[in-house]
Amino acid sequence: MTLIHHSKEIFGEINIGGSKSESNRWLILQKLYPGIKTIHNLSDAQDTQLLKKALSKKRQLIDIHHAGTAMRFLTAYFAFQEDEVELTGSERMQERPIEPLVSALNKIGANIEYLKKEGFPPIKINGDKTDIEEIDVAANISSQYISALMLVAPTFPNGLRINFTTPLTSKPYIEMTKAQLESIGVEVNWLENGIKVYPLQRSACGEVVVESDWSSASYWFSIAAFSKECQISLKTYKKDSLQGDAKISKIFEENFGVRTYWHENAIILRKDYAFIPKDYIELDLNETPDIAQTIAVTCAGLQIKAKLTGLHTLKIKETDRLLALQNELKKCGVETIIDDDSIEITACNTVFQTPSIDTYNDHRMAMSFAPFALLHKIQINEPEVVEKSYPNYWRDLEKVGFNVLY
Repeated sequence: MTLIHHSKEIFGEINIGGSKSESNRWLILQKLYPGIKTIHNLSDAQDTQLLKKALSKKRQLIDIHHAGTAMRFLTAYFAFQEDEVELTGSERMQERPIEPLVSALNKIGANIEYLKKEGFPPIKINGDKTDIEEIDVAANISSQYISALMLVAPTFPNGLRINFTTPLTSKPYIEMTKAQLESIGVEVNWLENGIKVYPLQRSACGEVVVESDWSSASYWFSIAAFSKECQISLKTYKKDSLQGDAKISKIFEENFGVRTYWHENAIILRKDYAFIPKDYIELDLNETPDIAQTIAVTCAGLQIKAKLTGLHTLKIKETDRLLALQNELKKCGVETIIDDDSIEITACNTVFQTPSIDTYNDHRMAMSFAPFALLHKIQINEPEVVEKSYPNYWRDLEKVGFNVLY
């Protein structure tokens, strides 16, 4: 697929689907606590639909494809459902570690075994009940392991104390899980090196509303930064967002001159044309790793040298995102240095041919590079990967004047 935008003027109103992160948590909670009757603005992302389908009926084999959140949350959910289930996924999913979660679940009474490679899906779960109330977990690999345990903990007779054996990564996602549990009546307390989730007798919440996805909004911030003129309205958002990626607003105002204005339940993005960007920026994205690709491409397009750190979790995502970023930015004339935790943009050179961006079965690779089409015609390979989180992305780009040529 080839993308280009001739005028570089972006005006329009975009309705972005519900947060994938919030939606996935609500689906597990609704299944565990039937008092939650209705979920409004549920995400239309493929990941969420796969999770919903997996929860909708009993089956012995569940294939969640590339959906990492679904794999983690379903592992914890089925561990205590007294069912026998096999969980599998794509080839890449079978390379993504799940050992810290499986080990923790087995220690508190679950019966989970690996069907191929030790420490990785596919797995076989023989669900059972538990009365154990304390567990130690490594917290620096994926916050989803912690959230998965938190979501099922209120069903235990005495709840669950989760002790962190390592520093916690992506804390905003744990805060999100905590807030959603508290909204249905679960008591959750931070500890010095962990978190305690208490049992819930009955849900006090009949219906919930999912905020639109800030990760999906991030690409529109990048579009605004590259535009000549813009006024982009994005719905539906909350000032008191549970999503860590809401920090994209402050990051883009301070570093790229994109200002966010609130009007009722919408945010409006405008470019500050008097803004003078720095020659070099450094950002710690430990709490917001999902917007790292968006920020890296924006820096590259604006020819800003940068170092983005706190990115160790990107190596176990849909692809090794740090390596993928380095490979594809090089096609755009951008030189980088990567290690296990960071990417540094060291030079930005002019490109005279159309870059052909590989997406590595990773939705965020496709969507983060697309705004580059405001500066230079670009080709996106396997564009259908956006179905994972933002199915309407290409149609929404067409609404604001992008030429999308298949």
